[in-house]
Amino acid sequence: MLNQRSENPFKYTLTDLPKPEGGSYGKYYSLPALKDPRIDSLPYSIKILLESAVRNCDNFQVMKEDVEKILDWENTSPKQVEIPFKPARVILQDFTGVPAVVDLAAMRDAIKRLGGDANKINPLVPVDLVIDHSVQVDVARSENALQANMQYEFDRNKERFAFLKWGSTAFKNMLVVPPGSGIVHQVNLEYLGRVVFDNEGILYPDSLVGTDSHTTMIDGLGVAGWGVGGIEAEATMLGQPMSMVLPGVVGFKLTGQLKTGVTATDLVLTVTQMLRKHGVVGKFVEFYGQGMSALSLADRATIANMSPEYGATMGFFPVDHVTLQYLRLTGREESKVKMIEAYLRANNMFIDYSEPQKEKTYSSYLELDLDTVEPSLSGPKRPHDRVSLKDMKGDWQACLDNKVGFKGFAIPKDAQGAVSKFSYHGKPAELRHGDVVIAAITSCTNTSNPSVMLGAGLVAKKAYDLGLEVKPWIKTSLAPGSGVVTKYLQKSGLYKYLDLQGFSLVGYGCTTCIGNSGEIDEAVAEAIVEKDIVAAAVLSGNRNFEGRVHPLTRANYLASPPLVVAYALAGTINIDFEKEPIGVSKGGKQVFLREIWPSSEEIAEVVESSVLPEMFKSTYESITKGNAMWNELHAPSGALYSWDPNSTYVHDPPFFKSMTLEPPGAHGVKDAYCLLNFGDSITTDHISPAGNIHKDSPAAKYLMDREVDRRDFNSYGSRRGNDEVMARGTFANIRIVNKFLKGEVGPKTVHVPSGEKLYVYDAATKYKEAGCDTIILAGAEYGSGSSRDWAAKGPYLQGVKAVIAKSFERIHRSNLVGMGIIPLCFKAGQDADSLGLTGYERYTIDLPSDIKAITPGQDIVVTTDDGKRFTCTLRFDTQVELTYFEHGGILQYVLRQLI
Repeated sequence: MLNQRSENPFKYTLTDLPKPEGGSYGKYYSLPALKDPRIDSLPYSIKILLESAVRNCDNFQVMKEDVEKILDWENTSPKQVEIPFKPARVILQDFTGVPAVVDLAAMRDAIKRLGGDANKINPLVPVDLVIDHSVQVDVARSENALQANMQYEFDRNKERFAFLKWGSTAFKNMLVVPPGSGIVHQVNLEYLGRVVFDNEGILYPDSLVGTDSHTTMIDGLGVAGWGVGGIEAEATMLGQPMSMVLPGVVGFKLTGQLKTGVTATDLVLTVTQMLRKHGVVGKFVEFYGQGMSALSLADRATIANMSPEYGATMGFFPVDHVTLQYLRLTGREESKVKMIEAYLRANNMFIDYSEPQKEKTYSSYLELDLDTVEPSLSGPKRPHDRVSLKDMKGDWQACLDNKVGFKGFAIPKDAQGAVSKFSYHGKPAELRHGDVVIAAITSCTNTSNPSVMLGAGLVAKKAYDLGLEVKPWIKTSLAPGSGVVTKYLQKSGLYKYLDLQGFSLVGYGCTTCIGNSGEIDEAVAEAIVEKDIVAAAVLSGNRNFEGRVHPLTRANYLASPPLVVAYALAGTINIDFEKEPIGVSKGGKQVFLREIWPSSEEIAEVVESSVLPEMFKSTYESITKGNAMWNELHAPSGALYSWDPNSTYVHDPPFFKSMTLEPPGAHGVKDAYCLLNFGDSITTDHISPAGNIHKDSPAAKYLMDREVDRRDFNSYGSRRGNDEVMARGTFANIRIVNKFLKGEVGPKTVHVPSGEKLYVYDAATKYKEAGCDTIILAGAEYGSGSSRDWAAKGPYLQGVKAVIAKSFERIHRSNLVGMGIIPLCFKAGQDADSLGLTGYERYTIDLPSDIKAITPGQDIVVTTDDGKRFTCTLRFDTQVELTYFEHGGILQYVLRQLI
């Protein structure tokens, strides 16, 4: 029988917040009214968890004991205690939003089948869904690129868009921001972020979870937010508290200020490297110190954005005067800004650097003098592999020599000088190792930052004035995160110079960084393949994992927008900008990067004169009205969705088809085969790619069997609403490395009983047809990268029952739990190789059938059919996660509660 909710035991803290001129802003749960001295030393990020627990305490979902755990954070956080958290809202983008709405629609069908009320399936907290991931760079270097790509976007994604339009009316509490508006995280920062909610007269801090790992960008605004799996987000939408381990908080002190010419991108790459080294997985990072006053809100957002790359749950910047200035700049109403300041001051959640600061208590400490940061890139295969600009040429040449790995391509010495000659539109051209073929100003990380965007425009202008031009075969693109960027680029007069250098506006949304780079010119592609050239992409993004940006760019570097322009002009990453010219002027003079690089003062001057509040107001006043294409799009109506069996975009999923009212209970695994045997750093891009669908893949065969033309395949990300495509796309990354293949790279594995080498999906299907369970062996950081629910849903549909790894990325482990897949960790110092596991064994995982006999984090014995025996740690980390496992998954649990 379910517990009964009781009256909030902290109701006595409910306090009126008066306006200075008389009247009231509303009521709020006052932390000072708790009269607990421990609150003063709590990190600001933990205070947000505390306020939520106090406000939502009902001794059912949130217990009075949970509030005490948070109050005693200094003592409880090292003990890995579990707390519930109820975020104020949920944010989705379309790649993850479609499967979320698909699941909600399928849950309505299931609840009706089981005798319940379908209308119970509605978001109970506000849901903001921004359609931003569909922009494919089909057309670049064209004055009509924006309109052309937008038309392609609607032609290709009409089914998905119509489905989301249905969802916007079928479900309450759901705001859908139409395509063409911008990148979700920038729209969140500039428009959706409330900072403080006013919900029917009750004031409380804005907080959120989102289905994209870079949801953390909002932490730069002082709003606590982080990425979760789509599965967890759906449960949160339906009123379930998030079960989380009370995190440690790393205090990151900033001093000094950035040197002239150093960008926020250089800073975030430095911070990422430092925090990776320190180890912050599962922790909050909170920034403080006098260096904060030298950082604009946009700079803070850039650092917060890359929390997933440094491994933290979030990188948090408490609200101060810089935050309030940004709210005014972006057109928020003055009355709202005053309410935000009044509330946060009253609840001791505002930092005023003009007052003496009481040192907060942190779990550990780091410090960075901003003056020591230098221009940097990261790559060629991981975002935390930072390289100083001055060391780039030497590092690149070492990468050519090094054995194949994160920093190596193993190109033989005699092949390193290879030249691939080709004809580009009738003119002779050539490619060498390290030559740039894609240069993209893209991604939420940087396009929300006026300093680096206008800095890129200044580099383009100075280069153009000297007669320097980007080679025409380099695929250049400009994809801002919102329409505001275009307005201030045009106001500054710099937009035309980016366009003249080939950086034409291609769309507002996620492009190259998510794998939507589109095709490169056929002649260029053939030249790369002919001489096996290690071609390069340079992008202002946050992700550069192998196979993500484009199948033919093996070297992918993250860089600031001005450096993207610089490397496009140079045409190669094999250059030392200190010693070698970036090009030759129209007068025949050598031009060096330092001659076209703007000073910080130049950039600040352009920012001040070009970035105006009216631009934000006019952009966002019309954002929810949509555009002509969206408004003319026909969408179905009604509470239940009419599934089209012929749709290759939206398909009725199987997750709830056989669900019964009784939970299936706990279970072990018996005599399972190993589907895949991985090493370290298998990312969610490896598991469930978002990019192009390869013409020979199982997903391609499925689409061709349904008469979908190859040019209309679109991407895996765009087809996440179709489980048939996504199950076939699981482990379909062309760069995936599986030990079964003994050095061969690609999306295949060995079907152990037959010894056949098959596509992973085909092998998994054979195991399922034979009634055999499967497991996966993996190394460290399994599931790192973007939060991606299909990286758990896909293995589930392929029949995977458990993953045994050295370690898991936080969100991915949670997603596996949400799908009822057992996560196990090898003991410290052990892995598959040290235990002599080849993957050809059959595995039995001994778990009790009684859920009460299982405890979070307990030791579990795994045995094999050839006599091996080893102990693993069960990575169900909380009691609630065990309950989800008992029910077969988190959504099944929620559905049963609703019935």
